[in-house]
Order: sequence, then structure tokens, then C-alpha cells
Amino acid sequence: MTRRIIQTDAAPAAIGPYSQANVSGGFLFTAGQIPLDPATMEIVGTTAAAQTRQALTNAQAILTAAGYELGDVVKATIFIRDMGEFGNINEVYQTFFAAEPPARSVVEVSRLPKDVLVEIEMVAYRS
Repeated sequence: MTRRIIQTDAAPAAIGPYSQANVSGGFLFTAGQIPLDPATMEIVGTTAAAQTRQALTNAQAILTAAGYELGDVVKATIFIRDMGEFGNINEVYQTFFAAEPPARSVVEVSRLPKDVLVEIEMVAYRS
């Protein structure tokens, strides 16, 4: 099985030794996306909701660059700093996945890269 590396300027460049995403066997695996502006590499938003919107926008840009759509996402994992923000994150998340949302996990963590409030990774499939 071959692996194709995905890289797009429409999403933040990797800030470490990893790829934005890989495609293998019809599956696309994104790296965790944090709320960075791809042009400036600065954090977007001070609230969990605003940061969720930017992280999802970044993930969507990677999907698009690979030829996938949000409807192809089969699993999302959201890492958050405060489970008390769950409702605010859900409000934004449902605007991206209004119908037939993917399976999802939400995990509270003690710290995220650049001390952001939200990080999101996705797995998508297209046959």
C-alpha cells in the first residue's frame, strides 16, 4: 500500500517533524490542527468557539487539498483544555457537520501546542 503526503498552503505549515496529512488505501489521516492562521502562523481567537472554527477551517483546507470533503470524514478527535467548553465547541462543530456527522471523541487534556484551547484531527475515507 502506498502513502501520499498532503501539503497545502491553505492550512498552517507543520511546526514539527510531521505531515499535514497522509493518504493511504483510501483513508486520509490529518495531523492535529490547531487554530493558526496559515498566512501568519498566529493563533486565531481567544475563545474555544473561535479556535474551534479556525481549527476546523484548517482541517477542511487539508481535506480539500487531498480531494476529500467534510462528508468523507468518518472520525474526528477533539482535544480541549476545558470540558466546560464542550457546548461552545459543539455549536461551532455542528455548523461544519450539520448532517450525518462522523464518529467523534472529545478529550480534555492539560496542555496543547502553543497553549491553544482546541486541537482537532480527522480520519476520512473515499473509495
